[in-house]
Amino acid sequence: MGDVAMTVPVLRALVNQYPRLKITVISRPFFQPFFKDIPNLHFFAFDEKERHKGILGLWRLFQDLKEFKIDAFADLHNVLRSKVVRSLFALSGKKIAFVDKGRAEKKALTRAENKIFQPLTTMFERHQLVFESLDFPIDLSQPKFPPKAKISQPEIAAIVAQSKNTIGIAPFAQYDSKVYPLDLMQEVIDALAANENQTIFLFGGGQNEKEQLQNLAGDKKNVINMAGKIPFQDELNVISNLDVMLSMDSGNGHIAAMLGVPVVTLWGATHPYAGFLPFNQTLDNALVSDRNQFPQLPTSVYGNKKVAGYENAMRTILPEQVVARIEEILKW
Repeated sequence: MGDVAMTVPVLRALVNQYPRLKITVISRPFFQPFFKDIPNLHFFAFDEKERHKGILGLWRLFQDLKEFKIDAFADLHNVLRSKVVRSLFALSGKKIAFVDKGRAEKKALTRAENKIFQPLTTMFERHQLVFESLDFPIDLSQPKFPPKAKISQPEIAAIVAQSKNTIGIAPFAQYDSKVYPLDLMQEVIDALAANENQTIFLFGGGQNEKEQLQNLAGDKKNVINMAGKIPFQDELNVISNLDVMLSMDSGNGHIAAMLGVPVVTLWGATHPYAGFLPFNQTLDNALVSDRNQFPQLPTSVYGNKKVAGYENAMRTILPEQVVARIEEILKW
């Protein structure tokens, strides 16, 4: 989800700077709401389970895309399936370009010995390079974001309108090594909820996360568990109205950033130097685990690698640090 969300600011800049350009985005149907407000952009749903499944399905996908009279193909994913499709376009005489994910640099950043600890090219810059090679250079220095969306649920809309500050918190991630300890997150939520003029929306998915979010919310009237309550599009509309989002190194942070919401991120096994800092955010908004105590950090690009003795790395990010950064942003 985060990978797809990171393409949105780049594509929005692309169509704004080249208004005569027509774009077809190919992705899973679930992600269509990400792109709905971008002009001159058509979303094509990739059917991975039936029509576009397997090698024959990728051939059908290529045939399906022919009707859009595509002149160039930009591969922003660079995985096996996208490689097959871009190769078919190349064989048909179309210009192609693909993202360089910098795997060797990321390996050097995350290895235990002879680590090269320095900022890498961001994913947004890597996407820029793809379009530059297709003769469409993009300037991302002055991004334009969509206006705050209308919230269709009257009760939630009223809460947002009556709150001095609206804060989103997404405390989960795909891997445990990227999740801030829930007892510390509870301290963060309690401190923010102490201000009754602020409303905290908790985001997550699945029954297990829903139950954990409810425990974090407790009986506090200004903490609202959003998990499973509204459709995904409506959830995006609520996020677009936030004053700040607190997220792990995960998709929710990238979603908020693509909508122009300030994002505070917490980093455990991973690190913003790998190039995944949410769009248009500064390193001041990225609170990282203490590398003096845990010098092998970052140990992973995606958080899927566990290192013995590093289970408590995120406990070096103190709740008061998190609250202070959020409150600083709310003063802007």
